[in-house]
Amino acid sequence: MFSTLPNSWSDNAPAPKVLKEHAHLKDPFSYKIKRRLLGNPLNRHTLSHQRLDKKYALGILSSDCISSSAYGSEQILLALVPAFGLAAFAMLMPMTMIVLLILLIVTLSYRNVISVYTKIGGAYIVSRDNFGPVVAQVAAVALMLDYIVTLAIQSAAGVAAIISTFPELSPWKIHMTLAIIVLLTYGNLRGVKEAGKAFALPTYLFVGSMFTVFAIGVYREISGTLPTLDINQPGAVEIGQEQGLLTFAAIFILLRAFANGGSSLTGLEAISDGVSLFKSPEHINARRTLVIMSTLLGSLVLGVSYFAHKIYAMPYESGTPTVISQIAKTILGDGVFGSAFFIIVQAATMLILFAGANTTYSAFPMVVNFVAQDGYLPNWLTKRGHRLNFSNGILVLTAAAMILILVTRASVEHLVAYYALGVFTAFTLSGLGMAKYARTHKKGAWKINYVINGLSGSISLLVVLIFAVVKFNQGAWVVVVVTPFLVMAFLRLRKQYTSEQDALNITIQSSRATSMTRHDVTVLIDSFDLATIGAIRYARSLNPRNLSAVHFVIDDRRAEMLSKEWAKNEACADVPLELIDCPDRRLANAAVDYAIRATAGNDVELTLLLPRRSYSKVLGWLLHDQTAEDIARPISQLERVVATIIPFDVEKIISGQSSWKAPLDKKSESKQEVPVRTQSAFTKASVATKSNEPISHYAENIIPIGNITWRKRAHVQGRVNSIKSAPSGSSPLVEVEMWDESGGVTLQFLGRREITGLEVGSQLKAEGMVGENNGQLIILNPSYEIIV
Repeated sequence: MFSTLPNSWSDNAPAPKVLKEHAHLKDPFSYKIKRRLLGNPLNRHTLSHQRLDKKYALGILSSDCISSSAYGSEQILLALVPAFGLAAFAMLMPMTMIVLLILLIVTLSYRNVISVYTKIGGAYIVSRDNFGPVVAQVAAVALMLDYIVTLAIQSAAGVAAIISTFPELSPWKIHMTLAIIVLLTYGNLRGVKEAGKAFALPTYLFVGSMFTVFAIGVYREISGTLPTLDINQPGAVEIGQEQGLLTFAAIFILLRAFANGGSSLTGLEAISDGVSLFKSPEHINARRTLVIMSTLLGSLVLGVSYFAHKIYAMPYESGTPTVISQIAKTILGDGVFGSAFFIIVQAATMLILFAGANTTYSAFPMVVNFVAQDGYLPNWLTKRGHRLNFSNGILVLTAAAMILILVTRASVEHLVAYYALGVFTAFTLSGLGMAKYARTHKKGAWKINYVINGLSGSISLLVVLIFAVVKFNQGAWVVVVVTPFLVMAFLRLRKQYTSEQDALNITIQSSRATSMTRHDVTVLIDSFDLATIGAIRYARSLNPRNLSAVHFVIDDRRAEMLSKEWAKNEACADVPLELIDCPDRRLANAAVDYAIRATAGNDVELTLLLPRRSYSKVLGWLLHDQTAEDIARPISQLERVVATIIPFDVEKIISGQSSWKAPLDKKSESKQEVPVRTQSAFTKASVATKSNEPISHYAENIIPIGNITWRKRAHVQGRVNSIKSAPSGSSPLVEVEMWDESGGVTLQFLGRREITGLEVGSQLKAEGMVGENNGQLIILNPSYEIIV
């Protein structure tokens, strides 16, 4: 890449300069609105996993689980009181003990999940690894429905806590619930993360306030001052007549009450999904936190049920006042302290319910991201948005939850019918999947684990069947009917993606291409497939002087895989691949900036080729993003730059109607021209003439890149913006473009094809002699240090 230096700078040759930033496109009106509402885009290099202490992880990850204790016991009473009258309060405790026994078994099962899946577990991963992709989609649907209902029910329950304190707000229940969902959505679109330590506060506030209430309640019960409530209050559910427990109707109602109580166990999977958030050793800390969370949940459910049956806390038709608010108000009394602390209890209940709702904004997008990465959901659900969150997943979650609120009129009782069915389906697949894992691998105490996981899965399956029957006409039919259709839809999407990928796979025949050289052409590539090979072939037909490929890095792992595929394929052996950082994911801006810099010389013309894969009209729009036009539109406004979209019809290949086919027989294959390896301009290097000034052997002090001087040593530090390796057909060379606030400089490493550990976005220190290349300053073979 070195060019011959001018004889001297006195012959009016331009002085070499450092790299400078160029003007970007004007932001469209829609983007200005997005920035105004959500703030500036986050740099993708700020994306990292926050490691949490157990105390923070408990507060953050358990809010969904622990908050369900606020309405679990109430849902049992809602089923029992109309059928059994006051006897329902005596039956509440045995029913609660059954729920707690299931809690114990499921907790032990999830401890095993965390032990095996030490980074991320959950029903989807366990099902996929042990039962295959079809069963995994059942788990995916169950989890997605669970998170949608969780957002709806937690928001509705939180609003119910507000209305229990201020009954005059009751007419605005639906409006308030929708407003809460909108506020949570807006906050998460701005980048409010679940791992924010502030979200741990509501959990500890709720647990502390409820244990205080329970302690005062125990004291008042021992002292004989604990009152009971009048059961004949207006708005309370109708009290039924006592009846025998052995009739079919009674058994049915008992099963319905048990199913209602199962809503207390939601959120148990959160810790297995977030093992990677814990500090090392992750799985040990996660297991301990899971046990503490389950203990707290069990204690709270037991305490609420115990005092509900002691004071005869009646559930109400409207859902307010809630049972938990009646317990707190009755135990605390009407004194100054009691009234003040009651407000604190209600505020804590409201906050933990809203915090539990907030956990879905990271859980749901993460699940659909996993499913979409496996090819069972549209790939736009894998894209990170303006603030580095999976914003498309957040919007899907919000829309579904708001529809559910409108359908159920924000009724917690009606929402429960949709709730635990998905939860226990996930428990079932997770337990049975881990039982199969234990039996297959037979590691350690596998027999004990097999029994625990098998028991957890079997009991959960029984609960699913009970739920499907006793809650069928109350809304469970929606889940029962919708789940198979969604699973089939997921499998159909996967089939479509597989067909498209098969059409784009590179074969030996399709990768043959001839090598030509003349004017400057750059191919912008997103992935390495048959469409990319076709674009390279077309680029050679233009007889370019320099031909190169550019990939804008928005995903480091994808860029690494692309580099490896590029390096090992002979079809592109003479085409260098340049990786350019795109931290804000605005590909059009990155392409314009690249084009401006590539045509900095007045005698340079550039053709940018953009491969575009054409799919069927409807599915193509649904399953794939359309970025080629967005990039080509602003490029066409630049002088001496032409953007050409190279269409590649995938749909025709899938349908067998393609007009081009690669030769299949060896005879025809042998006639294909093999790419000619040519010596690239990378191998040309110029040597700077000696300066009369003394030259040091090392520059100690770090200086801004904008202050470096030709033919003097410089010590600089900055962020790596792009990495470019010489094509495999030429001499080894790596060019690294590094920037700080004052400008950019290119580092050239001769004799190397890669810099181990270096990637775009890395911070780097470099020291060496400053040279010149095509009017720009470079540092040749510098010593360097990668800053972690």
